[in-house]
Amino acid sequence: MQEVIIVINAGSSSIKFAIFAADGSRYPAVLYRGQISGIGNGEAQFTVQGDSHSLPIHDHQGALRVLLDWLDAHDDDLRVLAIGHRIVHGGSHHIRPALIDEAVMADLEALIPLAPLHQPHNLSAIRALQQLHPDLIQAACFDTAFHHTIPEVAHTFALPKFFYKEGVRRYGFHGLSYEYIMNVLPQHSAAEADGRVVIAHLGQGASLCAVRNRQSVATTMTFTPLDGLPMGTRCGSIDPAVVLYLFREKNMTADAISDLLHHQSGLAGLSGISGDMKTLLSSEHADARKAVDIFVYHICRELGSLAAALGGLDTLIFTAGIGERAAVIRDKVCKGAAWLGIDIDPEANRNNAAQISSAKSAVSVRVIPTNEEQMIAYHTYTLTIGGH
Repeated sequence: MQEVIIVINAGSSSIKFAIFAADGSRYPAVLYRGQISGIGNGEAQFTVQGDSHSLPIHDHQGALRVLLDWLDAHDDDLRVLAIGHRIVHGGSHHIRPALIDEAVMADLEALIPLAPLHQPHNLSAIRALQQLHPDLIQAACFDTAFHHTIPEVAHTFALPKFFYKEGVRRYGFHGLSYEYIMNVLPQHSAAEADGRVVIAHLGQGASLCAVRNRQSVATTMTFTPLDGLPMGTRCGSIDPAVVLYLFREKNMTADAISDLLHHQSGLAGLSGISGDMKTLLSSEHADARKAVDIFVYHICRELGSLAAALGGLDTLIFTAGIGERAAVIRDKVCKGAAWLGIDIDPEANRNNAAQISSAKSAVSVRVIPTNEEQMIAYHTYTLTIGGH
């Protein structure tokens, strides 16, 4: 019988999952991958390996029951060793993955105000599995953990120190993606892994991270995943007084402002067309081009800021959906950052090659696919074997 690790990424109405062989490998093989979408909408879609069908799934517990029942029925030669969860916020204390117990759950529930749009759904999946299978080992892997090495001068807001003690500081996110990239970069170049690296995680959520000697030293997402670059529907960095203006002059409630900044802004808000980069790049509409230009401008501006934090730049890495597949965006960013000594090979870039910098480039430019799920599977296996 083969043991497996199930990796869960739970949202408000969906659960993405991947099932990995629990073979002890740092890069375990994925056996199945899928998602359950439309949870609570009457008819949910259960999709695995490209096959999809509708089911009446009303909550996370029902969705996870369907997943476990499917696995039992589909492949009775598999045994679930443990389940690993992507948890957006680990706060100041959880700087490495952890086996889940009631003390850990209490810590994570206390962090809900810092990530109200993500944390409750992450935790609801854990609670649902605790009710379905109380003896099943579960592990939490944190998007914030990779950034615990950011120095105090970089993670402290210029607010009265009372707020810092309350947890108001820059945390950073997409840490599982950045950790994965830094784990595989030595396979391309050990020297680059030990140097000054900026990783551009560009997708529906987007951020940049500055890494020196394999440790995070600065990043664009800060207190929440709302900050930094403009994203699919998120505004990115804005003057805090804009929020005060919306509250005072437009009489908007906190919930309405939150919905505006998280769900109606970014590329979707700028273009009025879509938050999807592929759609925008294929559009001839002026507002679509403007949204793309603003996205690229902020990447270039933040890249310069992170290069300053590093004292220079040796390697630029593109990853995630846009970073891995949108050659046009990579070209625009690299041209905008030519002052850093970046020069790319147009053909290599068009072909999404692993290295797209030209021979004359002073900075190595790479395209490396990320795999956060594989990182979670590895950590979960390590915790499970080490703890039991």
